[in-house]
Amino acid sequence: MDDEKVLCEVTENHLNTGLRGIPVGTCRTSFVTPTEGVHYCGYPIKELVDFSPEDIIYLLFNKELPTSDQSSAFKADLAVRGHVPSGLTNVLQTLPKDGHPMDWLSVGIQTLGMLETTDNWREDSLNLIARMPRLMGLIFRYREGRGEDIAVDDTSKSLVQRFVDTVGVDEHLRAKMERVVSTYLVLHMDHGGGNLSTFTGKSIASGKATVYSAIAGAMNALSGPLHGRANQSCLEFVLKIGTSDEAEVEQFVRNELKEGRPVFGFGHAVLSVEDPRATAQFAIGEEICPDDENFKVIRTLRKVAPMVLSENKKIRNPNANVDIASGALLYHVGLTDPTYYTTFFGWARVAGIGAQIVDERTVLRSGKGVPIYRPKYFAEGQELRHIE
Repeated sequence: MDDEKVLCEVTENHLNTGLRGIPVGTCRTSFVTPTEGVHYCGYPIKELVDFSPEDIIYLLFNKELPTSDQSSAFKADLAVRGHVPSGLTNVLQTLPKDGHPMDWLSVGIQTLGMLETTDNWREDSLNLIARMPRLMGLIFRYREGRGEDIAVDDTSKSLVQRFVDTVGVDEHLRAKMERVVSTYLVLHMDHGGGNLSTFTGKSIASGKATVYSAIAGAMNALSGPLHGRANQSCLEFVLKIGTSDEAEVEQFVRNELKEGRPVFGFGHAVLSVEDPRATAQFAIGEEICPDDENFKVIRTLRKVAPMVLSENKKIRNPNANVDIASGALLYHVGLTDPTYYTTFFGWARVAGIGAQIVDERTVLRSGKGVPIYRPKYFAEGQELRHIE
């Protein structure tokens, strides 16, 4: 023990706190810093905003950005994997239309696994990534009763183009939707190893469940209001405000705080500045929809809310986070039902969680993989003692 680093002295006060801050492993795909936010394989997210989702997926799995030739080859590889088994639509047609889209997403991923699994961690992860655009589009179509006349899935197109083809969109919105969804995916693909959905997926995989079972479980973890569903809540919050007048927005924020309700879209567990992912999305909004009513609301919120929140000295970071702008942008390009927004978060995270599962199953501990997760619990009232 003398030559080992003491990473965390675990005390009784750490019990029943959700493992917050307790070191449990290493992450090869991403990390977060207080001033630059999330980094993918060492690259700050602000340097990656304009890359294609396919190139960022390549980065997460290979730990380096692709050359032009590698990028083309990887996109071709995803195209070969992109065909969705026909049995998927049979299952989607039976699901209750009033079920939350995240439940549909989880069931859809689990169904893909039942229809076709190779039991190879990397192959199944990449297969699922390649099939996500079609699954996402089909969820929209079947939940909304638009199961007829679905465009043929041209897997030679980009991941985002395949989604837009499947979901169906007015041509005047197509370019904007592709831009917004592409950037959304890049910004949300990974965020360290210890967030709830990623940790859940890796924990399930540690028991040697399939990639599909692990990712479906991760999507269930992501669906809660304290995790991925925050972006849905944020857009609902913006719609509730309904004005971009600074005085009215300030009064609204102050009233929400007075009533003990959250101000969505602000604060971050690690960052001490505005989330660079929010900054990137605001830049896109100023370019494609500066006069959009919802965008004007969040522009005002970006100015007003940090000022009000900073009056509470207990709030360490009152600045905008990634959720503040994403909903307004998705709404502007025609995706106006906020209950779908977490599915986009889930779609993005399939890549990061999949890459981390591959690392934990096949790379770490010299290729032996991380053992099954099994944290220690004490019986309530049991005398606690030091664990050697």
